[in-house]
Amino acid sequence: MNLKLGTQTRIDAAKELLSKTVDDLYNVENLEIGLRVYGHQSPVTATFEDCNDTKLEVPFGKNNFNEVKNRIKSIYAKGTTPIARSLEAAAADFPNNESRNVIILITDGLEACDNDPCVIAKKLKDKDVKVTPFVIGLGMDLSYLEKFNCIGNYADAETKDAFEQALKTVVSKALLNTTAQINLNDIKGQPSETDVTMFLYKAGTSELKYTFIHTLNQLGYPDTLILNPLEKYDLVVNTTPRVYKYNIEIKNNTHNIINVDSPQGFLKVRFLNAAKPYQFEVRITENASQTTLNTQKIGESDKYLVGKYNLEILTLPRIYITTDVNQSVTTYIDIQAPGMIRYSSGNPIVGQIFTKNSGSWDWVCTLKHGSKSGFWQLQPGTYKIIYRQKKLKSSTYTLEKNFRINSNKTTSLRL
Repeated sequence: MNLKLGTQTRIDAAKELLSKTVDDLYNVENLEIGLRVYGHQSPVTATFEDCNDTKLEVPFGKNNFNEVKNRIKSIYAKGTTPIARSLEAAAADFPNNESRNVIILITDGLEACDNDPCVIAKKLKDKDVKVTPFVIGLGMDLSYLEKFNCIGNYADAETKDAFEQALKTVVSKALLNTTAQINLNDIKGQPSETDVTMFLYKAGTSELKYTFIHTLNQLGYPDTLILNPLEKYDLVVNTTPRVYKYNIEIKNNTHNIINVDSPQGFLKVRFLNAAKPYQFEVRITENASQTTLNTQKIGESDKYLVGKYNLEILTLPRIYITTDVNQSVTTYIDIQAPGMIRYSSGNPIVGQIFTKNSGSWDWVCTLKHGSKSGFWQLQPGTYKIIYRQKKLKSSTYTLEKNFRINSNKTTSLRL
């Protein structure tokens, strides 16, 4: 922190701008601040650096702004950078875990001791410690800043002006009183679902107010959103199928949690022992409806809400299956790989192919009118081709041939 940032040292620039920021906080209601400093008590020597050099200099309290400013003035950079220990200690500094607790961590270096800040950040999350960290990297290489991703939101400040702007932005985010998060809850009621587009409409209208892709932050919590509290909203979560929540009211001066049940799993249809890729699609409908929800390719995995679905596999002949999608697992539907029928004739023909199903013959496909040759990919089974030369004008010239299709095999017919 004793390196230069413009015409000042980094520590002097930080002290000046932090004091200015404290001045701006005087009139903010329901706000308490504290000051923890690290690397300011024990000098680093050739043989020693004090990794316990972190101290709560000013505890949280009401109207302690002048005390914080006075303590900032007397601080000098001497020691090492025990970020992990300071982060863990700072989380314990807050007097109330139910409040909206924010840590603003300012550093010009990476962790210099033996602890991993990412491990500490995960430990705080696992303990359900409600702390939102913001990290400002002062005069640091951008590639190093990415190492703070696991802790929380981070910003770079290579100049004093950039530092001032980053500090204003972080404080502004920390002090916004009306915020929201949308919990996409799994089957256990945990907000683990994510990565889906959400629309927020003005309630009762088609006026789109906000569009977000749902995101879990670096600590695994749903991202904080800023919404206008003067509106009511209808929420559309673009899962498959969609989930709706209507007439959502945003309460002012608080953090609003919007819970949406959206447990999801995966569905994949695949061919058994396919000798090559086959291009077929699957039509998905809900069990109680014939409205198409999605069409996915065989061999690909798509995500659906937990529930029961109808599958229409667009092979020849078509295959109909009802299946369940379960939380966070992939439901596999395995079907036999198709084979091929190739036919040829010395004259143009008309005809159709049928398959035997429970003693009767069901239509499968119609030959191209007036063709002399062709091919079809068919599922394994017993088939019959019924045809007539196109030029012959009597039904008595109707002919038929039975044939069998096996997976990955080609059957040839001379008609």
